[in-house]
Amino acid sequence: MSLPFNNLEVFISAPVPPCQDDEYEEAALGVANIGENFSKITINRPKVGDNDVKFDVKFCGMCHTDVHMVCNDFASTMYPIVPGHELVGVVSEVGSNVTRVKVGSLVAVGCTIDSCMECDMCDAGEENYCRKGGHTHTYNSKKTHGHIGGNQETQNFGGYSKSEVVHERFIVTLPDNTPLAKAAPLVCAGITMWDPLRHWGATKGDKKMKIGVAGIGGLGTMGIKIAAALGHEVVAISRNDKKKDIAEEKGAHHYIDMSDTKSINEHNDSMDLILNTICAPHSVSKYLGLLRTNGTLVQLGAVATPLDFVNFSLLPQRKSIAGSMVGGLKSLQECVDFCVEKEIYPDIEIIDSGKVDEVYVKLAEGNSSAVRYVLDIEASL
Repeated sequence: MSLPFNNLEVFISAPVPPCQDDEYEEAALGVANIGENFSKITINRPKVGDNDVKFDVKFCGMCHTDVHMVCNDFASTMYPIVPGHELVGVVSEVGSNVTRVKVGSLVAVGCTIDSCMECDMCDAGEENYCRKGGHTHTYNSKKTHGHIGGNQETQNFGGYSKSEVVHERFIVTLPDNTPLAKAAPLVCAGITMWDPLRHWGATKGDKKMKIGVAGIGGLGTMGIKIAAALGHEVVAISRNDKKKDIAEEKGAHHYIDMSDTKSINEHNDSMDLILNTICAPHSVSKYLGLLRTNGTLVQLGAVATPLDFVNFSLLPQRKSIAGSMVGGLKSLQECVDFCVEKEIYPDIEIIDSGKVDEVYVKLAEGNSSAVRYVLDIEASL
């Protein structure tokens, strides 16, 4: 089964150089070259510095963004690529200045592993919006801010690997009783839904809102669970009626079949907030009618093509279209703490390396099962 690659003539070749003295070799699962399937490869990780935490990766969630990057959908992938930004594991070594965790602690790492740590956004705990060159993504990024050790000319590799080394600031702590496999997607799927809820006031507890979640896949079902647990009226929105039972099972109070005019009309002009997780090209105009005055449609899906809307879908009622991308470390820790306390986890399926290619093809075609796939690192490497 071949992976569905795109932009075969526009990509970056970035071979792994020889291991330096301040690095160590590590086993990983990745795609060595564009056009190839997953295989076991060797990468270099930085040795532990004074402010660093090394942990053995036990599980790594699989996100649709991983599929986009591995398959070069944005024509910017560096090969070899080791994806994965939903890492959970057990601390095996800490630097001399580390105070937040110790050897044996359960930890997680999400989409951000470095930032400038100095700008106003970083000071506010929103490192994902770092003003000085942006945040450093967990994989397929260059080491732009200087807080990641090892060869500074090489790219970062993600969580489909036996271990990772990260500056203490970008570590998320987990309670000792956390089910690691279930917790892995919290640091991507969870925070992607939590942070816009937080920003638009839904996590404060001082008012109840009517919140729509568009796209009932692994991401959308997580949004339904969190919004419902926060006490809001939740509306699941999908292109047909096939996921109605799934949505209601996860906590949705209402369901909109976007192919049914009657279903749409029942909820027109009623929602305070819509979280749009749809990652395929689509028109957003038809969702704007669901918003009430001052309502906001938040774009979360990584759609590579332009989206269309009509100005007069916004102007008469002061509606907004906004974007949101994951969250900073303060928000991420809040999200994980809330979800673990309330036992809110995504529905997962644990796989090993033998099924990765199959899962990527399935995700590229659309996640009809609405589960988040989680890679068992120990079983795979």
